[in-house]
Amino acid sequence: MKIAVFVKQVPDTNEVRINQETGTLIRDGVPSIINPDDKNALEAALRLKETCGGTVTVISMGPPQAAGALKEALAMGAEEAYLVSDRAFGGSDTWATATILAAAAEKTGPYDVIMCGRQAIDGDTAQVGPEIAEFLDIPQVTYVKEIRPAEDGFEVIRYTETGDYSFNVAPPVLFTAVKELNNPRYPGVKDILRCFDGEEVIRILTLQDLPVDITQIGIKGSPTNVYRSFVPVKEKKTQMLAGTDVKATAAQLADRLHEQKLL
Repeated sequence: MKIAVFVKQVPDTNEVRINQETGTLIRDGVPSIINPDDKNALEAALRLKETCGGTVTVISMGPPQAAGALKEALAMGAEEAYLVSDRAFGGSDTWATATILAAAAEKTGPYDVIMCGRQAIDGDTAQVGPEIAEFLDIPQVTYVKEIRPAEDGFEVIRYTETGDYSFNVAPPVLFTAVKELNNPRYPGVKDILRCFDGEEVIRILTLQDLPVDITQIGIKGSPTNVYRSFVPVKEKKTQMLAGTDVKATAAQLADRLHEQKLL
């Protein structure tokens, strides 16, 4: 079985600040990490490989420093890594990014399974994975919290806020992973040294390597643009519930919490 995992290097949002004048992220001095949901996707791919056999390829789109995320993925157990990087890709929105990544999957594939994280913590759109599946014209199951090999493919459990749903799907298929799917492994010291000392080869894919329409990528080819980012204002309000009947007051509290969708 051939499995691809799309990973994204993102700023650690626990340390991200926003320039209040320009509305842009201040990235200087902020460490970069593999997007958390993408790590769950990678762990799922590695477990499928260990159960069913096959190989795991990791693909990331970004500037040259994104190679660090790929090296970490190789240290965790992936066999191949591709960095999709070109100045022409800069400023791509989710549509343009999915266009590029789908082309990368066609270039390096075909794959039986494609794994993506549910969403990236720097954008929170949850759009790229489903769009890749649409461009590749393959089935998709999003918000996957469990994957089990089945006779003709996979049995998966999809998480939703109103309950879980079970699906049986056959490859090729794309899954997007949620954090409940697993606990990503830590690479061993020997694997970290092997992958970060230059022995592992990361292949570079540029615009010339991919069959994409230049008018559909980059800033000019993106149908959406982010005009402003800002930190939401947090307001605190206190409301006291009066009464001597404990049960009645508890019922009022439960009603208020339900109205706020906290219950």
